[in-house]
Amino acid sequence: MISLMTTARPQQRYDHRLRELVQRTGDLTIATDLGVPRSTTRGWLRTVPTVVVSLDVADLTELELRQEVLTLRRRVQKLAALLRLALVLVRLSGFTLSDERLPDAPDKLRILRAIDQARACIPLRALLRLLSLSPSRFHAWRRRHTVCALDDQSPCPRTSPHRLTPSEIRVIEDMVTSPDYRHVPTGTLAVLAQRLGTVWASASTWYRLVQRFGWRRPRLRVHPAKPKVGLRTTRPDEMWHIDTTVIRLLDGTRAYLHAVIDNFSRRILAWRVAETFAPVNSVAVLLDASRAATPSDTAPVVMADAGVENVNAQVDELIASGVLRRVLAFTELQFSNSMIEAWWRSLKHQWLFLHSLDSVTTVRRLVEFYVDEHNRVLPHSAFRGQTPDEMYFGTGDAVPADLTSGAATARRARAEANRSAACRTCPSLDTAA
Repeated sequence: MISLMTTARPQQRYDHRLRELVQRTGDLTIATDLGVPRSTTRGWLRTVPTVVVSLDVADLTELELRQEVLTLRRRVQKLAALLRLALVLVRLSGFTLSDERLPDAPDKLRILRAIDQARACIPLRALLRLLSLSPSRFHAWRRRHTVCALDDQSPCPRTSPHRLTPSEIRVIEDMVTSPDYRHVPTGTLAVLAQRLGTVWASASTWYRLVQRFGWRRPRLRVHPAKPKVGLRTTRPDEMWHIDTTVIRLLDGTRAYLHAVIDNFSRRILAWRVAETFAPVNSVAVLLDASRAATPSDTAPVVMADAGVENVNAQVDELIASGVLRRVLAFTELQFSNSMIEAWWRSLKHQWLFLHSLDSVTTVRRLVEFYVDEHNRVLPHSAFRGQTPDEMYFGTGDAVPADLTSGAATARRARAEANRSAACRTCPSLDTAA
């Protein structure tokens, strides 16, 4: 039997002062000239410097050592408390270097110096993890600090000599923001600058610079003041709005919804769902609304757009009879048909589009429910809590005052409940008194 014997290679030890000198200067030749292997010196640079107790510490008396230990413990406790507080603030603020750019070189230099100082007692990997800084980004900053600069000017002017110079960028900024060229589009301005012999750059470069630096063209357009509120009447049945909307069914067919809304109360006076687009449906809803209208000395004014469903022989005959008066709507808000168009939006997006519209019967049933909810149940924000029915029939005059008093009562009850509440550790108000 052959026995294999392993001989342990003796480990060479070196003076700690030589190791500290190499770690402090980063010069490997200091140790290699004395016969230290190069691999060993490289290992010294990768490891954290070890603390060596020197003779000046060993010469201290026991009482002095205890006093120094207590002082260092208090200092460590204070630093640990400050570090925990700083970490809590950083985590609560949500700041992280992983998603932030530091374009200024002084900021990067401060971080690099802080890391170099902290590496004396904390490994580099732990420091980068604490700062949320990737190793590749850290070493890239190192290389740029030693080779070029840390400012985020990408690409570097020396490595990309064809980039625009700062003076050319200033000329572009002056022309973009100058009132003398406010009538010139940005793309045309780029060619005009070439014709003037100031800057030779493509239009895409001009667009990119405008977007990057946020330059604003001096184009302050002057418009007449637009009204913020449309037509408003003072009583029911003074003005109506009529319109037709198209509802697409699941099978691709269409249903046509005609409706009339009162301007004063926002009440839906009449509506009809039809399978075909016919002018007779507009006449039918207008007649239904006129039959239910309150008697008045003046005929209601009907605001309608110029569509064929509102301007035709049948509607013209109804208007000529004197039952109604017609006014064509315009695009301006003051004379628009926006009131019923806003109701179309609410009807569709808050109710109809939440169901499967498979037939005209389904649409008719859903519209019937929503019209009743809109008129009788849902309070309107413009009427301080009153419903359209209450505004139309004048039965909700006491609703705003009731809501105001109810809110005051609820606030008082809420305050009393919060004052009387107490946890297990807090004494109640009666006990404290």
